[in-house]
Amino acid sequence: MQVKRFFAADMRQAMKLVRDELGSDAAIIGNRRIAGGVELTAALDYKLSALAPRVPNMELEDELRKTQSRIVTAQAELSLRSEGENDGNTNRQLFAGLPLTAAEPLIEPTFDEPRRPAPAPVAAAPAVDQRVFDSMRSELNGLRELLEVQLGSLAWNQLQGRQPEQANLWRRLQRIGLSGPLSRDLLALITDIQEPRQAWRMLLAHLARMIVTPEVEPLEEGGVIAMVGPAGMGKTTTLAKLAARYVLKYGAQNIALVSMDSFRIGAQEQLKTLGRILNVSVTHVDPGQSLAQALDPLLRKRVVLIDTAGLQASDPALRMQLESLAGRGIKAKNYLVLATTSQKQVLTAAYHSYKRCGLAGCILTKLDETASLGEVLSLAISHELPVAYLTDGPRIPDDLHLPRRHQLVSRAVSVQMQEEPSEEAMADMFADIYHSPSKRVG
Repeated sequence: MQVKRFFAADMRQAMKLVRDELGSDAAIIGNRRIAGGVELTAALDYKLSALAPRVPNMELEDELRKTQSRIVTAQAELSLRSEGENDGNTNRQLFAGLPLTAAEPLIEPTFDEPRRPAPAPVAAAPAVDQRVFDSMRSELNGLRELLEVQLGSLAWNQLQGRQPEQANLWRRLQRIGLSGPLSRDLLALITDIQEPRQAWRMLLAHLARMIVTPEVEPLEEGGVIAMVGPAGMGKTTTLAKLAARYVLKYGAQNIALVSMDSFRIGAQEQLKTLGRILNVSVTHVDPGQSLAQALDPLLRKRVVLIDTAGLQASDPALRMQLESLAGRGIKAKNYLVLATTSQKQVLTAAYHSYKRCGLAGCILTKLDETASLGEVLSLAISHELPVAYLTDGPRIPDDLHLPRRHQLVSRAVSVQMQEEPSEEAMADMFADIYHSPSKRVG
């Protein structure tokens, strides 16, 4: 028997290390949290009696689900205890499990082990209690991650055995790059279709219907339009394409440009050059300057395009910028600019950082460079972000397009991964589904 320890930042990476080095037959015989990550102890050629059955076991799956439910309940109780640790009466109520009313006195719980008398009827929770809670929470989180990985692998293996045709559809959706929860929702819409080709066509049709696009083009609707998003997404280039599109159609009299980017070298010069070429006025708003006052002379313009700075989520200047855009007197329509070449984690972080200013929709850029559209489509659909524009090249304004939902889905299929996703990738996707409220798959 070969026993080895593995160290990783989280449980999923640790499980991947085990699979890569010892194979899928390895047994996990121990896990614990350590500084900076987790430690797994795995064994190869472990005694068969100690291993889980190799065939699908519905009773085991039910027990795992019940265990996961108990973990969630325990975590909720721990959170309640932590919130109430500054209130002695509340803590005692939680530990006693009794109602706290004026008519019924609080009864302290009894324990088998002797307890030292408290110096006062209501004492602040000692610091060691918080450490115990943190340790318990860490252990529960590690156990939950391990369960999610194991449940994901179990669910995927059972689906392949029971419904191979549906498993093939899951693989095709994964090749596009769609998220697990979105794939699950799409497959739930075609449960009555048995013919594989028809089922695939209906899946793509449902996907197209889920994509939201504005009824009226933002430039046609007019008003104050702001480009927001992290650095490198293409905000300034997109603004240039929008400005040129408007000038070519309506002229330069009723449009103005505003720059809030005082952080990137050359950003203001770039916008000044664009203004000279298009014969459009350009206004610069410095940090701390009132955006409402800067926009006041421009309110007579039919369209005002604002270029913002791409700042990190931890930068205090980002909060000030978003608060300015969300001001009552501004009435700006803020569009999140997302590069389709970005990773899923980057796209998700961008949405959560910039949603505070209120998002009217999103603009997808760099479609000509991307290798997958599923990630950005999953984000737009799950957060109900209308897709306002697409850009697929450097030409101004030729490479700016209005979105067509079915064409966007066709493009997502055309740039899908050529190779089949690995078994580990499918199991990881099913593990991700266990984070969502509805956890039934297959």
